[in-house]
Amino acid sequence: MRSSKKMLLHSQTLLIDADDTLWANNIYFERAIASFIAYLDHGRHTPAEVRAVLNSCEHATIAVHGYGMASFERSLVDCYTQLSEASPSESQRQQIAGFARSIGDQAIELLHGVAETLPALARRHRLILVTKGNRVEQQRKIDRSGIHLHFVAIEIPPEKHPQAYSDIVARHDLDPGTSWMIGNSPRSDINPALAAGLNAVYVHHPDTWILEREALAEPAPPRRLLQISRFDALGNYF
Repeated sequence: MRSSKKMLLHSQTLLIDADDTLWANNIYFERAIASFIAYLDHGRHTPAEVRAVLNSCEHATIAVHGYGMASFERSLVDCYTQLSEASPSESQRQQIAGFARSIGDQAIELLHGVAETLPALARRHRLILVTKGNRVEQQRKIDRSGIHLHFVAIEIPPEKHPQAYSDIVARHDLDPGTSWMIGNSPRSDINPALAAGLNAVYVHHPDTWILEREALAEPAPPRRLLQISRFDALGNYF
């Protein structure tokens, strides 16, 4: 991480991710997956091999059905069917559905420093929340979090790719040179935002979803990429 001295004194537009940037998210999926793997208790495949099959199922499901609890449940069922070589019974399907439902039952837990840092950032900069996924589910989490009042706008695209960021830039009349995408996912937050001509801040998170991991891209000058270890470190730059 660079020096703690403030680097950016004038007003910026900060596009901020939600899941695993503002609040905990993937850890609940990981717990559900661990419960599913234990329930499957496969005789021939190791837990790591089962997880690899589930990753493949999730990738395929998302491509067709998008994100959300229904897609996650579908992926669990598909994984069970592939590895068991038979469709689950009704009672088994209900058990699998319970693993997915357990995620939605979790309270919204803001990550360290978020509650204190967001208001300070909002006083100095224009904040736009940008979180991908199922619109109804993501909006429900935003409402439950209580942090939406700090943002001038909320964007919930089904996927975060360069065109999605370009559309946001156009819709809000942003200056890419003074706009930053902030998040924990190289695949969804950092690399496509850089490709769309924005600056970016990568906020390290130890439990980022495996399907969101990839090497960080190099920003094309004069665009910039900052890397920080915690959300509250944003106050050192903005």
